[in-house]
Amino acid sequence: MRRDHGGNIDEAARRYGGTDWIDLSTGINRRPWAVPPLPGAAWQALPTATALTHLINVAAAWFRCDPTCILPVAGASAAIQVIPRILPRGSAHVLSPSYNEHAASLRQAGWQVTETPSPDHMSGADLAVIVNPNNPDGREFTADSLVALAGRVGHLLVDESFADPRPDLSVAPALPENCLVLRSFGKFWGLAGLRLGFVIARPTLLAAIAERTGPWSVSGPALAIGAAAMADHDWADETVTYHSEACLRLDKIACRAGWTPVGGTHLFRLYDTGDALAAQEQLARSQIWSRRFPYSGNWLRLGIPGSRAEWARLSQAIAS
Repeated sequence: MRRDHGGNIDEAARRYGGTDWIDLSTGINRRPWAVPPLPGAAWQALPTATALTHLINVAAAWFRCDPTCILPVAGASAAIQVIPRILPRGSAHVLSPSYNEHAASLRQAGWQVTETPSPDHMSGADLAVIVNPNNPDGREFTADSLVALAGRVGHLLVDESFADPRPDLSVAPALPENCLVLRSFGKFWGLAGLRLGFVIARPTLLAAIAERTGPWSVSGPALAIGAAAMADHDWADETVTYHSEACLRLDKIACRAGWTPVGGTHLFRLYDTGDALAAQEQLARSQIWSRRFPYSGNWLRLGIPGSRAEWARLSQAIAS
């Protein structure tokens, strides 16, 4: 089944023409970490246990958790498809609105899914699913509140795909026994094509997921690039600073156009435009692609521009 997502830049080009598109329809960093040349062995041989262990240790320092609780996977999306099939099926309460793959994957796996606007209504669920910070409205939940929620449900799945700039929100350092945390590499480091992500959970849960994903689920280049990028803390600090300032700049531009900020994260902003279709088409005429949502006629989400040229074109397109 085809589900609504951003990143469909080919569809935008077919609909509106042109080839010089700026894709702001996703929350992927447009100032990516610069990938250096890799040794031939990373491409030619099967991924080694040494390379896997190195990435896990680097990731453990970044996530502030025990390395035995980390499993690299082929993107957080891979884990979203697997986790509903390794837990006992039952009732799942999913924060809504949020990333639509969670509810869809659970339903496909035979779960009874209830979409709820608040964690306050999740007590007693066999599985509670929360994206933190949330996509698309940027709602935030403290680690303490999530630890408390874990004590009221069978299992807790926390998708922290946009949490890298906000380590204070992460539940990974506390990691209740019944909790699974998802982390995305591609969004913050801007390398979504690498297809790398992580599941953070107790070893018994990780073993069940690893059984499903099989050996060599993460490529050698992904192991090498992921470890090098996640160890580059200077780049990460500079990136968080850039995006912190860029969010304020984008909100200011949007407000001048009469749009109302709804929320967002360091990597995207959400606006009430009054007419999301008209706003999307306005930007598309300048070959800028944005994200609408099927459940709202007003909401438009924009990623953060990555260069002066992108900022100039977006500012002009919004003002027009």
